[in-house]
Amino acid sequence: MTREAGATRTRRPPAERRAEILRIAMETFAERGYQSASLAEISARVGLTQAGVLHYFSSKAGLLTGVLDLRDSSDIEELGSERPHGLAFLRHLVETTRRNTEREGIVRLYTVLAAESVTAEHPAQEYFRDRYQGLLALVVEALEEARSLGEVADDVDTATTARVIVATMDGLQLQWLLDPGSVDMTRATELAIVRLIGRDLPPVGQTSGGPGA
Repeated sequence: MTREAGATRTRRPPAERRAEILRIAMETFAERGYQSASLAEISARVGLTQAGVLHYFSSKAGLLTGVLDLRDSSDIEELGSERPHGLAFLRHLVETTRRNTEREGIVRLYTVLAAESVTAEHPAQEYFRDRYQGLLALVVEALEEARSLGEVADDVDTATTARVIVATMDGLQLQWLLDPGSVDMTRATELAIVRLIGRDLPPVGQTSGGPGA
């Protein structure tokens, strides 16, 4: 009777339990990395057996996929139904760094897993390769839009500039995680972009519209 009552009290709806597993897994991967974190540790922190966690996620790699999907969903919500164009998209990148200072756990998770993904047979390697290709494509497209609108010079090397922008953001995130008080990610990101394109970015909320925007 007592055992049954205890089980009833701790039983939670599947969606709520799944969300809790993802939250704990995200924290554990961010703290220890995917390779060092064990399914046993995650299960213990959630308060389930390993079999219990595997009821929701087929494997440790499947759990990682769920964590990465959860992270992506927050980015999609921030971007909205339609991405900004031209220099307004670069302003969006700057504002993303501002929001990242308020979500250290997600930033740490991304940085740790991205670094780990370069190792052989890491389950997130394809994810990060695709993510970088997708982000670079977005930045290149925004720079080409800005060029067509007359917002930047015609001779801007959009592919190389996009890579430098993304590399700058990643490097600043790493410095910020190591010593948060030593770097203003938002200010440094904007300064780097402005120096690269030779043009100030539009204010927050302003859409691109040509040289006079």
